Amino acid sequence: MKQKIAGVLVLFIAQLQVFESAQAFPDRPVKLVVGSPAGGPPDIMARLLSDKFGAALGQPIVIENRPGGAGGTIAARSVIAAEPDGHTLMMGSTSTILIAPLIVKSAGYTSDTFAPVAGLSESTEVLAVHPSVKANSVAELVSLAKSQPGMLRYASAGVGTLPHIEGELLKARAGIEMSHIPYRGGGPALTGLLGGEVQMFFSALTQMLPYIRGGQLRGLAVTSEKRSALAPELPTMVESGYDQFVTASINFIVAPPGTPIAVRRQISEAVARALASVEVKEAFSRIGALARPASPEELSLYLAQQQLLWARIVEATRVTVD
Repeated sequence: MKQKIAGVLVLFIAQLQVFESAQAFPDRPVKLVVGSPAGGPPDIMARLLSDKFGAALGQPIVIENRPGGAGGTIAARSVIAAEPDGHTLMMGSTSTILIAPLIVKSAGYTSDTFAPVAGLSESTEVLAVHPSVKANSVAELVSLAKSQPGMLRYASAGVGTLPHIEGELLKARAGIEMSHIPYRGGGPALTGLLGGEVQMFFSALTQMLPYIRGGQLRGLAVTSEKRSALAPELPTMVESGYDQFVTASINFIVAPPGTPIAVRRQISEAVARALASVEVKEAFSRIGALARPASPEELSLYLAQQQLLWARIVEATRVTVD
């Protein structure tokens, strides 16, 4: 009987501590870790959101860029090891949370490892080329690649990132050879494309559209299921002859495993309020991002679905990283 009473007391004290932790949250600035350098799509999204998010939460949001590791795995592992009290969060992305665990043997985590917090956005990806490339469509690009095996260079935001997998998927589906040039993030990759160091780059429309509109790049196709309202003149990859070539850049927030659900719901509600603000809506609209607020429970289901999708895509590309 005494052991049962002691067990009940231990459980009660543990639950009380969790409750008190949730009640106290947040009592200091909240760190939002981004697994890519400044200028990449996840970083852009984090900075657009941070002011309104911090105001809704009642504490400043401090953005910490931690690039490194295939697919941003260094940032992911640092968040896993952080105190699960809600004061350390991660800007999750397709590359870091969904793709990297599927191809990096030493990743040490899966999407299930993290505590889901909040949905943020979904952005259409676009295939763009340098103006010097003599191709005005995906078909012409593929024809050019076949005439010059291995000569075309495509950029990525690093090994294991979404642009890397998209490039490899095009190679596999079109039966072409191209050289992969990994950069340390989406910002440097875009700079490489603008400077002509590489000929093509898949990336979020959030990043590429201003340069396509300005004539510095040529957009060939978007990877969404339907054409983007922001660039309706661009066909989809499916329209371009590549059935099932449908991908998206998604961003969301996750926390270290064990972060209390009460804390995660509080953060999710603050994110939803930020996404509903006029300023954030206008900023998202300008860069082609679609707000996708989601509760921890909704995000958990969504990530499970996305993991199945990316498992099939990664299998098609046969990309692995030791």
